[in-house]
Amino acid sequence: MNNMMDDTELALKAPVTKARLETHIFVCTGKSCSKNDSEATLGKFWEVLAEKGLLYGKRGSLDGTVMVTSCGSIGLCAVGPAVLIYPEGVWYHSVTPGDVQEIVEQHIMGGQVVERLLAYQF
Repeated sequence: MNNMMDDTELALKAPVTKARLETHIFVCTGKSCSKNDSEATLGKFWEVLAEKGLLYGKRGSLDGTVMVTSCGSIGLCAVGPAVLIYPEGVWYHSVTPGDVQEIVEQHIMGGQVVERLLAYQF
């Protein structure tokens, strides 16, 4: 059985393979972070990025350049909700829905890390 498919078929089945993504944001919704309402933080990222026309995917558009994904632990369980941003490799800690606008405007749009929430950067 051959599981290979051509580029056209792949793009139809998985449009993300042709996306112009610039940034991927992971919001931890694992056990510890969810106790600190990380679902609300995740939802706020979707909302703010969609309002700015940046969100890629079902909640945004296929023209968006930022993908937001929920995930399990990214290693900051004691100081969640945790957010990881690629390709910069920036880990933020204790991110609330009230912090999301600042992260989007300062970091995603402006290219400047939000120092007060920075846990680690590689």
